[in-house]
Amino acid sequence: MNATPLAVPDDGPEGIYTRGSGAAREWWRVSLSERAQMFRIEHGHGEIGAGQVDIDTVVDLDNLEAKLLKWRREGFVSEAEAEAAREDEARAARAGSAFAADLQRAVRAAREIREAREAAQPAKTARKTVRIGNVEMPVASDALVPRLNEAYLFTPRADDIALDIVENRRVMLIGHTGSGKTSFVEQVAARTGHGVLRANMNGQTTVGDFVGFWTVKGGETVWVDGVLPVAMREGYWLIIDELDFAEPSILAVLTAVLEPNGKLLLKERGNEIVTPHPSFRLFATANAAGAMSAFRHLYQGANLLNEAFLDRWRVYLFDYLSKDEETEVLLRTLPALTPALARTLAAIAADCRAAFAREDLASAFSTRRLIDWAELMLRTGDAERAAAPAIYAKVSAEDAALIRSIIRHHAIFDASPDASSAS
Repeated sequence: MNATPLAVPDDGPEGIYTRGSGAAREWWRVSLSERAQMFRIEHGHGEIGAGQVDIDTVVDLDNLEAKLLKWRREGFVSEAEAEAAREDEARAARAGSAFAADLQRAVRAAREIREAREAAQPAKTARKTVRIGNVEMPVASDALVPRLNEAYLFTPRADDIALDIVENRRVMLIGHTGSGKTSFVEQVAARTGHGVLRANMNGQTTVGDFVGFWTVKGGETVWVDGVLPVAMREGYWLIIDELDFAEPSILAVLTAVLEPNGKLLLKERGNEIVTPHPSFRLFATANAAGAMSAFRHLYQGANLLNEAFLDRWRVYLFDYLSKDEETEVLLRTLPALTPALARTLAAIAADCRAAFAREDLASAFSTRRLIDWAELMLRTGDAERAAAPAIYAKVSAEDAALIRSIIRHHAIFDASPDASSAS
């Protein structure tokens, strides 16, 4: 609470000034002294009147004003201020309850509107659907459908993104490398039968590669579509990987396409307009955008994406799987693993990622790398031997030494008899 401009309250300084609560409560009590123009001040802890008073003295008004200012700086408030604060909190709680109640009514109304709209549509031929999380998504069929990973785990975050895909929203997934951003989109596409194209913004990708260019073929000048118009015309799902490394000219081209049902203007082809196929969907991944901007120094060359551009996307933060989730993925992928061994491997991966976040490691630790290591481990029966091609050879000598120490720590201290017998 902000201090008032006057040291002495308008209704007089008499009263109790407190901070903290319960046993940690500290208080000052001010009352009129028997001596004229003098005030008695007492100090104590806990319940007023129940605890021992450790200060009991008399001061004049000037001295009291100085003490009131000091108490305010130290966080003491008068009983009147404390009561006002409690009333403010109660009003906020009531307002919050009203807001939550209004929101739930609006959610029910929106659901009823959607159901009524669907019921009013003409009957269509039954179409196959697949469940992603808790969302039913229609199934298509295309030659560019990614390979299905039966062991892929859809976490609760899948529902909102799946609904955004159904509603044709532009979706950006941000997070550290190896956190599963691209694989999420590919596995949704694999289950729904949609073809996927990927464009990696590696710093060398030009606007011509992305949009298209004129070239000479057989003595004739012909236009070659880039990945964006191909996806828009054919109805593919386009994933723009590492969008925060894209050239400004590519971001400028994307701006119009980011609008709902936005169209692409090909100026190089006499202002041809490319209208998106109904199945076209646009996704992007980034390591150092929005909430991940604090890690830009870990991703050298990443560009700052401004808020106006980000506001055209639904942006979801992807973190690595939790230990329990990663344990489940390992057991789904490699049924030969024991639960204890899977938990130990997931804990090793979690510690490596924590070291990466602290910048003790220069490389991240993806679930793909963890599974590769576990597969080799089951083949060789030797965790260290398996780690050489799956982990150590891919990182610097310094990183390899730290990862080796993390592995040995868990192999010595965390592996249960169940896990030891499995290896």
